[in-house]
Amino acid sequence: MRVVSLVPSLTEAVAVSAAPGTLVGATDWCTHPADLGAAVRIGGTKNPDVAAVAALRPDLVVANEEENRAPDLDALRAAGIDVLVTEVRGLEQAFGELDRVLAACGVRSRPGWLDAAEAAWADLRPYDPPRTAVVPVWRRPWMVLGRDTFAGDLLARLGIRNVYAGHAERYPRVPLDELNAAAPDLVVLPDEPYRFTRDDGPEAFPGAAAALVDGRHLTWYGPSLAEAPASLARALRAAHR
Repeated sequence: MRVVSLVPSLTEAVAVSAAPGTLVGATDWCTHPADLGAAVRIGGTKNPDVAAVAALRPDLVVANEEENRAPDLDALRAAGIDVLVTEVRGLEQAFGELDRVLAACGVRSRPGWLDAAEAAWADLRPYDPPRTAVVPVWRRPWMVLGRDTFAGDLLARLGIRNVYAGHAERYPRVPLDELNAAAPDLVVLPDEPYRFTRDDGPEAFPGAAAALVDGRHLTWYGPSLAEAPASLARALRAAHR
């Protein structure tokens, strides 16, 4: 198999699970594992170089309906390339899609990290009672997690109730004054896609405790899922005003 991945999460999953040499192409944003061997960088998730992908003669391109743009995927199909598009809006769906992707990439035995991830998430002790939170993913303008998001599902399993989980949009733009008026217990600030830090983000929410979390553990679906519950729980416990 020759596989090109347009999704950082799936790149990591394929790289650590499939036979060596399977992954022949990955995006510029694919940072894990640290050594991707001979995999060629083919641009970003939103602007892949279709010609460069085609030149790699892949048997399969793996993509995601949220991370990648339909016109790019259509162009790859028009070039005669098989494209597998995943949909991941919750943890259970992520596990199912990972099984599907790895099988399509020639992985015959379920990897141990996937079993470990399922076990880690099954053995949770969420906050009781739940704590309310707003979860910004961008600044200038402010954007937050809304309905039907993978990250929102992970937080819900940890006992964090997203104030905007019932919003009509999945990633709504909400003015800062409205976010603060919601009076959440927490503001959860990941370091991707926007890199929130201790000095960039918490100051905008003076009435809420700030939890700075690893964006990979909050938003990636792959080997990081095995360590994500413990990592996120530590960050949430360490939240400070």
